[in-house]
Amino acid sequence: MEEVILKELKKLIKGDFKLETPQDRKFGDYSLPCFNLAKQFKKNPNETAKDIRSKLKLDMKIEVVGGYLNFFLDDKKVIKDVLSKILKEGSKYGSTNIGKRKKVVIDFSSPNIAKPFGIGHLRSTVIGNSLYNILTFLGYKCIGVNHLGDWGTQFGKLIVAYNKWGDPKKIKKQSIVHLFSIYVKFHQQAKINPELDDEAREWFKKLEQGDKKATKLWKWFKDLSLKEFQKYYKELNIKFDSYHGEAFYNKKLNDTIKKFKKHSVIDDGALVIPFKDMPPIILKKRDGASTYHTRDLATLFYRIKTYDPIKILYVVGSPQNLHFKQLFKGFHLVNKKSELVHVNFGLMKFKDGNMSTRKGNIIFLEDVLDKSTQYALKLIKEKSPRLKNKEKVAKQIGIGSIVFGDLINDRLRDLVFDWNKILDFNGETGPYVQYGYVRTNSLLKKGRFSTKIKFDLLNEKEEIELIKLLNEFPDLVLDSGKQYKPSIVAKYLIDVVRSFNHFYEKHQVLVDDKYLKNARLGLIKAVNIVLENGMRLLGLKVVKEM
Repeated sequence: MEEVILKELKKLIKGDFKLETPQDRKFGDYSLPCFNLAKQFKKNPNETAKDIRSKLKLDMKIEVVGGYLNFFLDDKKVIKDVLSKILKEGSKYGSTNIGKRKKVVIDFSSPNIAKPFGIGHLRSTVIGNSLYNILTFLGYKCIGVNHLGDWGTQFGKLIVAYNKWGDPKKIKKQSIVHLFSIYVKFHQQAKINPELDDEAREWFKKLEQGDKKATKLWKWFKDLSLKEFQKYYKELNIKFDSYHGEAFYNKKLNDTIKKFKKHSVIDDGALVIPFKDMPPIILKKRDGASTYHTRDLATLFYRIKTYDPIKILYVVGSPQNLHFKQLFKGFHLVNKKSELVHVNFGLMKFKDGNMSTRKGNIIFLEDVLDKSTQYALKLIKEKSPRLKNKEKVAKQIGIGSIVFGDLINDRLRDLVFDWNKILDFNGETGPYVQYGYVRTNSLLKKGRFSTKIKFDLLNEKEEIELIKLLNEFPDLVLDSGKQYKPSIVAKYLIDVVRSFNHFYEKHQVLVDDKYLKNARLGLIKAVNIVLENGMRLLGLKVVKEM
């Protein structure tokens, strides 16, 4: 319904405006503040609201109050239309064809080879996966790419570290843990002996030149890492369409550099693309080595040629804001095809500072998932000792708490890692949503309902509020896709469960009146559908019993 109102308003209003949802329903289901529109209409806000109302062609109650235009939906019509739509569309409720199969490339996760998959990597991974699900739900053809960090001077450092301190037996038992430990040791020793850095640069140069020993070690490190990463992607139910990392584009660098011949200059021995308002892009260093920018430009040309997307999303942390401003501006000098978007997000921090793989202060994702799962299993054994598949359900709940705990936060804000919050299953959490879904499942098992519902029986305040909330799902999914913010869906699911619980506390569902019972079961089924659809968009496993 919001889209219908917006469509009519756009015929009368120039420029941007926002339709709000009043906290108090006595001010309507939707509200348009007219204060910023007064200049356009050359009237005060109240008169502006009246002017707009007089021209609107909408079959609903519309009031003007204090500079606001308030829209009231017909409760009886909403109840019938919304429930009928949800029950008919089921798993497709909330989806649209707005994407019309247009292609969108989503670059997310992208961990570095030979480094552990830490809790800090989770943000890009789960935000990107959720956006993949949401945009697919909106009709787009999404291509998920995992741009692995499999090239750069860090591999020279790792080769030096392995040659000096590597233990094949330890790598066989704990591959990434051991590689990580010797990588940290390298940085500690390099502070004492700076010559180690020179040695690392030499080894990376050998790797770039195709040295057999360097290449063999690099491939080994990469294979070990991919095997380790796949464990987490399987746990999180995440798949990618491409794993092309930085190394894949090495042979394309010279052709890429040639494309910028007219826009690049030599500066202090390096080949750069200069900008007036920011630092230059370095295409080639003085020693002839490539840079992240060179490889990222080559990647862009490849993706546009291979996938022909309407847009490319980079789900990468906010510290890389400058990098992507440079990248996009540089690329658009020679190719303006496809919209390029940096979907940035805040850091995952410790209470006393940032995480750092060089310093070794990182929390392995494996430890977090295991600890959360064990905590969930302990609760299940205490509260539902007869539950079948306890371990499986515990894993779904434990992982759900981690994923949801990240996604419910606005991606632009930093997150402070706190074990107490991670393991808190009360309040605005994934388990809270999963348990709400389980309660609806339980009610539906106890009573069957017919789709021939007497909608006029659903007239209690709590019923109407819940149904109107369910009506908002399609608009919120669309908004989430436009803003690239899964948090909009996550917060909405909390509201739905809270509203459902409020209704359930006030009213019985399995009443003696068979018609009222059937109508309320239809409402419960609608809640069940919306919760399941929302959880799938966020990448949460749907738990049917707990």
